[in-house]
Amino acid sequence: MLLCVACEFKLKPNEDADDAEHIKVERYDRLQSRYLTTGDFSALQQMNTEYPIETRTLVEKMLQIGAVSDHDINEKFLRFYQDSTLQTLINDAESEYANMDDINKKLEHTFSKLKEWIPELPIPRVYAQIGALDQSIVVGDKMIGISLDKYMGAKYPVYGRYDYSAEQLRTMGRNYIVPDCVSFYLLSLYPMKNYDSRTQLEKDLHMGKVMWVVNKAMGSQMFRTDYVTMVDRYMSRHHEVTVSQLLEADDYKDMH
Repeated sequence: MLLCVACEFKLKPNEDADDAEHIKVERYDRLQSRYLTTGDFSALQQMNTEYPIETRTLVEKMLQIGAVSDHDINEKFLRFYQDSTLQTLINDAESEYANMDDINKKLEHTFSKLKEWIPELPIPRVYAQIGALDQSIVVGDKMIGISLDKYMGAKYPVYGRYDYSAEQLRTMGRNYIVPDCVSFYLLSLYPMKNYDSRTQLEKDLHMGKVMWVVNKAMGSQMFRTDYVTMVDRYMSRHHEVTVSQLLEADDYKDMH
């Protein structure tokens, strides 16, 4: 999974941006689906006026079909999704995710926990979209985009046409949406310093830290790796270390 960063965000008026109780998935995907399956121009207008950053991220960063300012970008966007596989994905994703109440509840629970531990944590806006089987999660400044096409379940027939490993397929279901959202968001807030010069073990432990925090916040062992286990042992020995301190720590020698 790749991390795609968009550097802009918008907030809707009268919303408390840092209140986890108001977090819910915004259904950008429904407007996208309307335009891409019926050519409904009013849906495209809504995408551009209500979700300009999301549209730019999708068109320019994910699909890479041009700039949103190009004179023919709307036609290119529409044509791109006329591929029969993508049309199937759109219809199946809209059916599978007609209701996302369960995901909203998990997001609210998980971010409420994180906010208890890290009071200064900014609560993101979360939206759903339909990509083209590329990034699962895109993260920007106070923004998380969920590509529903990457969470259709391990046995989804379309996935069988591609070279996904059994391990990849295991994580391509509904139950991984929230842990993936939270882990990628935390990684964007707590990036590893001097990443390119770090050892592979340090990189793995950095990811293990984030996964450990996500497990604790969700109250579920979604991520099980040797590095998560190492972090768990470390935290068992160091009860004085807070979640915030763990995420900010840059020294990994005591964790293995």
